[in-house]
Amino acid sequence: MDGSTIGVAIVGTGKVADAHALAYAAEPGCRLVRVCDVNPVRAAAFSARHGARPAASVGEVLADPSVAVVSICTPHPTHASLAIAAADAGRHVLVEKPMALTTADCDRMIETAARSGVHLGVVSQRRWYETVQRMRRALDQGRIGDPILSTLELLGWRGPEYYALDPWRGTLAGEGGGVLVTQATHQLDLLLWLAGPVAVVTGRHGTFNHPGTEVEDTAVALLEFRNGGLGMIVASNSQYPGLWGRIRIHGRSGASIGVEIERGTAFISGVTSHVEPALIDVWTIPGEEHLVGAWRAADLAASERFDPMTHYHALQVADFLASIREDRPPAVTGHDGRAAVALFEAIYRSNATRTSIVLAEP
Repeated sequence: MDGSTIGVAIVGTGKVADAHALAYAAEPGCRLVRVCDVNPVRAAAFSARHGARPAASVGEVLADPSVAVVSICTPHPTHASLAIAAADAGRHVLVEKPMALTTADCDRMIETAARSGVHLGVVSQRRWYETVQRMRRALDQGRIGDPILSTLELLGWRGPEYYALDPWRGTLAGEGGGVLVTQATHQLDLLLWLAGPVAVVTGRHGTFNHPGTEVEDTAVALLEFRNGGLGMIVASNSQYPGLWGRIRIHGRSGASIGVEIERGTAFISGVTSHVEPALIDVWTIPGEEHLVGAWRAADLAASERFDPMTHYHALQVADFLASIREDRPPAVTGHDGRAAVALFEAIYRSNATRTSIVLAEP
């Protein structure tokens, strides 16, 4: 391998790993070289499918000088230890969501990457949705004024067949949390990216429709943002067969913008065969209301040209590799990933203590 080629290893060959492998394969000057999984049979099959060599352990991956980047696609509780080991070995790290299960672990990941001089990125591919990008541009340009009310509503469904996909699903040891950690983390990231950092959280959660699991299937939270605005989170896996996932931002000018990210239940990477595109569903900026129809038509047409389940991963992977070559921060940094963890961590603490939680300034 010549010096300009970036060698990549994927640790964890579960359902999301194929999206990573395909994204790296599409990037010039990049090659998937090693694969590792606790299940050697699965690792061997994945390696053969994507033209890489299986490794017997993470240690073997990190001892391979051809590996410059490690993608971590393992269950949530293992993210921190694997990322720290990779960064400590001088490898750049791209970790699947959620970044970790606690802010303490996130801090250790960030500190290790900084000390080793490597890049740390967290997968949040929905930031590249065209609909979300339009919202971000409108906010950056002040077209609705400061956000004063921001809402996240995720009303989906997870049935017994979902929890049967892997033995870790629905368990505290294997998953670390329920709808907040596994299904809503992407939406939490988008809410923070669009509306800004949160100062105070009051949250509650419970398990209502999934008595066989150890994790919450429903959560609500009241938010006070640092800019003085208010917000609300409603997230649940208990609406059969799934309703929608929406984020809406209402500005000081009186104008509102919003996106329906999911219709029905959010996709399961590596399982779902078809995903409807995210669409703008609220846009009341004066003089721009007429744009919504054209945007919806364009977004529907674009979704027929590519697979949304892999396309946006590819865009984030391209940015992460460019950040290494250009020696700049990736679009989604470790600090960004930490912010989403801090938010769901605060909701859990608020529920446990029956108090409001003040978040430290980022």
